[in-house]
Amino acid sequence: MKAIQIEQFGGTEVLEYKDVDTPSPGPNDVLVRVEAIGVNYADTMRREDHYVVDTPLPFIPGSEVAGEVVEVGYAVQDSISPGTKVVALTGENAYAEYISVNAKTAIPIPEGISMNEAVAIPLQGLTAYHVLKTMGRLIPGESVLIHAAAGGVGTLAVQLARHFGAGTILATASTPQKRELAVRLGADVAIDYTNEEWVNEVYAATDGKGADVALEMAGGKIFDQTVDALAPFGRLVVYGAASGEMPELNAFKLLEHNKSVSGFFLPTMMQKPDEFQASLKEIIELAAAGKLKMMIGDVYPLENAAQAHEDMEHRRTVGKIILQP
Repeated sequence: MKAIQIEQFGGTEVLEYKDVDTPSPGPNDVLVRVEAIGVNYADTMRREDHYVVDTPLPFIPGSEVAGEVVEVGYAVQDSISPGTKVVALTGENAYAEYISVNAKTAIPIPEGISMNEAVAIPLQGLTAYHVLKTMGRLIPGESVLIHAAAGGVGTLAVQLARHFGAGTILATASTPQKRELAVRLGADVAIDYTNEEWVNEVYAATDGKGADVALEMAGGKIFDQTVDALAPFGRLVVYGAASGEMPELNAFKLLEHNKSVSGFFLPTMMQKPDEFQASLKEIIELAAAGKLKMMIGDVYPLENAAQAHEDMEHRRTVGKIILQP
């Protein structure tokens, strides 16, 4: 089969489109013919060896796929059979024409959801859900500050914040078009975070209080400014560092107003199967009911994975970026 494989760390040039062995499903696995692959910042960080956990080489990147089951392991007793369309959160090996996954992680795709929409759900949908609800502990009526609100996680976080009963939703994005998208999805206020004084806009929109919950994935200066933008007892949830600049926290900034900072890493959440599966089911049901819109951005052939990474890293994309074999 064809796949994108990394044999050394580096820039987009290390993403090689090549022939590799097609996997065989183990006893508890299913073999999926891949139709859509999600692209995420985690993929670029693994490519550069900047990820939270070590990346062994050679390595096939990609954490989520949607496709059709073509073979089932002999011990699989679930309702999944050849021909079932599924979406799965894999952790790795997704940039390929076929992938073998544990049958318990393959979720059947309901009617009314396309492959591209389905692949936008697992990683970014679960991240948006848990940074708001589990880590951010959002209470109905509280204000929420969402950075990169036109991105894959951001577009879902805006909608879920509204679904969870948030008060004022403040969305940041770098262009007028992206800010307009955030407002269409439910944001009350759209802010240009490239403006040095953007924190003042947060305070102006919250009657001088600041944001009760903030979601941050840029790192560097944006992290420091977001700490400043928090309300008393505000909670900042960090779930990435897309800028490549690792944030450094001055803990004394938290003391006076009882602010707090926490981190979120989805693979750790997946170690709690009950919470993980229940939240994924809820998100899929919202999408199937038309209450959660998947924002599909650019779609690239698998062999153009390098271009997809480059466009995402240079902020030329909106919504979910997808590869197709």
